[in-house]
Amino acid sequence: MLSKKIGIVNRIISSNDEIDEIEVILNKNIQKAYNYKKLTGNLKLNDTVLLNTTAVELNLGTGGYHFVIANLDNLESNFTEGGHIMKLRYTPLQIKVDAVEEQGSIYHDKINNFESLENMPVVVGTLHSMLTPFVASYKRHNKDKKVVYIMTDGASLPISLSKTVDELKNKGLVDYTITIGNAFGGDYECVNIYTALITTKEVLKADVVFVSMGPGIAGTGTKYGFTGIEQGAILDSIKKLNGRPIAIPRISFSDKRKRHKGISHHSITVLSEICNVNVDIVIPIFEKEKLDYIKSQIKENNLDKKHNIIYIENNNLKGDLEYFNLKVKSMGRYYEQDREFFDVSSSVAYYINSGGLL
Repeated sequence: MLSKKIGIVNRIISSNDEIDEIEVILNKNIQKAYNYKKLTGNLKLNDTVLLNTTAVELNLGTGGYHFVIANLDNLESNFTEGGHIMKLRYTPLQIKVDAVEEQGSIYHDKINNFESLENMPVVVGTLHSMLTPFVASYKRHNKDKKVVYIMTDGASLPISLSKTVDELKNKGLVDYTITIGNAFGGDYECVNIYTALITTKEVLKADVVFVSMGPGIAGTGTKYGFTGIEQGAILDSIKKLNGRPIAIPRISFSDKRKRHKGISHHSITVLSEICNVNVDIVIPIFEKEKLDYIKSQIKENNLDKKHNIIYIENNNLKGDLEYFNLKVKSMGRYYEQDREFFDVSSSVAYYINSGGLL
């Protein structure tokens, strides 16, 4: 069910063409909210807004933010640019976008005439926080190469929610973004992962592609009940289009939950059962006790029989992050608190940098 409340705009914390971060007065308290301009229009101080308060009331980890459903002082908005493909379909907030592959698109024929990704490396993560360590380590040594980020609809739907993407684009570490499914707001819009991958090759001439959901992930503590399970189908799609699929396994020794120790049960499920093709899995050479634990998980789940396991020495991420003045955080933990998690993504970049794909 949807929880709704009325608030008054007290302060606009930050604003760009896509999103407002605001403070609202709600029940005499000051609380934070987001306003997606292309969904709900512009707002100003003292406007009365209808808020979706569900996530905050359930403590779902959205950072303590509400979301504006409507500006009651400015009900009309007119953002009509774009094509005829609908996202958020059949909801009161459905919007139209100009999809790369639709009939009226200037890229339609390029998509239609596609033949192969030609072994282009495509890296697939499960958490949005894997993006920064990968691009920091890749771009430091490949400043002139093109990185394209494909954001799925497995978590946040508006890409503008991601301050990570905004920072990485401003620093030139991500060159283009594509949003697929019901996710929206990327530099390019695509209907699905297949046409998005084709777009990276035929339209954007990418050197490397990174695919993951946006901020947030849904999990249930069950074997199959998590949105990161999409990684398996994405890896399959890359192979189908003759690309080089590279999986980032979720690894941590700081997570207190046993099911996420070492290689997370999420990654084990995806790589042992869901993914149907042979992919590259890069593992940093950690200290012996941790590496032995990971190797035992790989053997127990026959991952080494199904996939290419590559072990790589890499202690460069801290320097790469400092070089670009970047910080990383995942599940409330910073780099020094969960180094293994971030080092995996960085190591994938060094694997690609080393020419290991040739």
